[in-house]
Amino acid sequence: MQEEILLQQITEIVHECGTILMGAEDMRGKIHQKEGRGNFVTDYDSRIQKILKEHLLELVPEAAFLGEEDQMDSTDISGGYAFIVDPIDGTANFTRGFNASCISVALALDGYPILGVVCNPYQQETFHAIKGKGAYLNHERIHTSDRTLSEGLILFGTAPYQAELTRKSFETAYRYMASAQDLRRSGSAALDLCTVACGRAEFFFELSLCPWDYAAGALIVEEAGGKTGDLQGNPLTYDRKQTVTARAPKVALLDL
Repeated sequence: MQEEILLQQITEIVHECGTILMGAEDMRGKIHQKEGRGNFVTDYDSRIQKILKEHLLELVPEAAFLGEEDQMDSTDISGGYAFIVDPIDGTANFTRGFNASCISVALALDGYPILGVVCNPYQQETFHAIKGKGAYLNHERIHTSDRTLSEGLILFGTAPYQAELTRKSFETAYRYMASAQDLRRSGSAALDLCTVACGRAEFFFELSLCPWDYAAGALIVEEAGGKTGDLQGNPLTYDRKQTVTARAPKVALLDL
């Protein structure tokens, strides 16, 4: 498989979907409630996922496909190729015109990402990585920062769809904030991971994410020289919900 050619083809498909995101209008009647507080899907999510599935599987017909609008427990990504896709990461932002949303596509092999693309059309920024070949922003090589936690900017997600994690999320954010310079909450895990990858922030965590939220972004962080895992430093897997962290190399995990 010619990975660079495949990356170019995937990026073109993602950019096509980015134009749909940018052209969205009149959200009335196009927002639908899913399970969990504040968990929404729009007609645009469904439309973009359909386009991604059709065109990505034309490139790699033997691949499995796991998208946000699918049932995770019915798709096996453990063997062979699999696309792991979030058609709109940051849907709540999207429905409000907050302009902090993206399209995230990872190609996994035997359960682990080998290629990732994250496109933020609002900022005209596309992040990508191929395993073992570095990470890039608009074709320029990127690296995580060399700052420590005391010099760092913290990013976090609040796991809003699981109310039982709210207190722990903010307690964890407080502990890290007490050792850092400042803190941000964007509403898009994929964008937060890429923000760490390109050195704009030093640490990100969220207590519960699905693989489509982090598969592409985690690879981009790792290829930019950063570290990923859970809050205890255990490696990520891509077949279930889990806690996700990403950090610059000089940032140590706290003993919580």
